[in-house]
Amino acid sequence: VTTAGAKLAETRERLVRAEAWFVDKLDRQSAAAAFAEAQEIVKRVEAAGVELRKLRTTRQSAQSALDATRATLQQAWGAYDRARDAVAGYRPPTADRADLAGSWEALSGWAVEQRAALKATHLAMSTAADSSNQTVVRSRAAMVALFEAAELTCGGGQYVRDAAVAVERAYAVHRSLTQARERAERLASERDTHATAARTARALAQHLNANNFKRWLLAEALDQLVDGASALLLELSGGQYELGHDKGEFYVIDHYDAEQRRAVRTLSGGETFQASLALALALSDRLAGMSSNSATLGSILLDEGFGTLDSATLDTVTATLENLAARGDRIVGVVTHVPALAERIPMRFEVRKDARSAYVERVL
Repeated sequence: VTTAGAKLAETRERLVRAEAWFVDKLDRQSAAAAFAEAQEIVKRVEAAGVELRKLRTTRQSAQSALDATRATLQQAWGAYDRARDAVAGYRPPTADRADLAGSWEALSGWAVEQRAALKATHLAMSTAADSSNQTVVRSRAAMVALFEAAELTCGGGQYVRDAAVAVERAYAVHRSLTQARERAERLASERDTHATAARTARALAQHLNANNFKRWLLAEALDQLVDGASALLLELSGGQYELGHDKGEFYVIDHYDAEQRRAVRTLSGGETFQASLALALALSDRLAGMSSNSATLGSILLDEGFGTLDSATLDTVTATLENLAARGDRIVGVVTHVPALAERIPMRFEVRKDARSAYVERVL
């Protein structure tokens, strides 16, 4: 519009100059033609002015429409912002300030999705609430049944209070029963102790009976005697035999024959002598312990039996007797016809005979 106005002013100025020029230079005919042309130009200029005014009017209308559109757009963004701010806590989509329609479309789509999700949540919560109500009803019925089974009364639905009172009473009964049980356990322990003492007393009375007590003493004495004799026999036999007894019968354990148990009647003469010597020595060792007045056996006399021994066994028996005599707590006497044994005894008496009589001679 501004450009058209400038052109119109320029055209008028040219028209004025043209009229002046035509008046001075042209003849009438040329002036008439020029004038007609000028008139045509004036018409066109006037038409251009009319068009210019129309354009100015249109421009003003367009500006007004533009201002109205901008105001409407501002109002639309305000409505959008208010709508979005109302649901800001639910994290709506971010606005695109260059695209109002797109922003509204995104917000509307999000709202539809949220509505569906909230509807599903509401349905789930309603279902859960219904289930909870049913559970409450069942729980209340079960609670009432428990109260009735426990013969408890509930006034005004005060289940918690009445249950607490019942629990406290139950604890009191439990404590009383626990104390009673502890007393019963103590009494049972005392009963067991007294029963054990009674059994011991009965057994002692039975054992102290004359016959039983003698048998017990003899059995104990025999056990000690056999234990001592077994150790001596193991030494005398070079580790071959140990002595034992079972129900009054003596036996030996032969370590050279796979620990076989043998009756003493199966022993040879030399083995029998070793077993007898072991028993005699054990008896002499334990006589003081078995005697009520601590009597001791100051001497021991061995008569015969040495002739049945081989040379090795005879050496073992002789060494045992020498060790026994060397301890100095008893006198060991030996009656023998075996010269090899007699020669090893430091002091001996020999029985001699002549034509008239027999006599004893001390040999140093």
